[in-house]
Amino acid sequence: MNPTAQRIADTLAALDVETAVIEFAESTRTAEEAAAAIGTQVGQIVKSLVFMAGEAPVLALVSGTNRLDPARLREQTGDPPRRATADEVRAATGFAIGGVPPIGHPQPLRTFIDRDLTDYETVYAAAGTPHTVFAITPAELTRITGGQVIDLAARPAD
Repeated sequence: MNPTAQRIADTLAALDVETAVIEFAESTRTAEEAAAAIGTQVGQIVKSLVFMAGEAPVLALVSGTNRLDPARLREQTGDPPRRATADEVRAATGFAIGGVPPIGHPQPLRTFIDRDLTDYETVYAAAGTPHTVFAITPAELTRITGGQVIDLAARPAD
């Protein structure tokens, strides 16, 4: 197994999460690619999106079918969020865009979890590379990240 993915597998084991890191030959970089590789719904894919709220990086874990509503994130952070640059993502998480896991960062990140992920029994998150994922329940994801479950999705106007 890739050493980066092994590090995430070790972190999951240390957090008492009973799951395995799955490595694919094909890319799991996007939600659509991950869902196709796994054979699951796009909504079950956890997109790990890093934003800067002022000077602080925050992690938004968003359902693969959703677009994040920046206004909803701003309500939580108090600062207008902007998408982190590739360098900021790597500095905050230790990982490159396309493989950012929800755990295993140099310092804990303030984390927000899309409420729509709780609609599923199992969701799939990146395991540190664009070819690796792990399955987890939304409750376990919340526990291991210390994340706050909120409405993050952009919704069409009624």
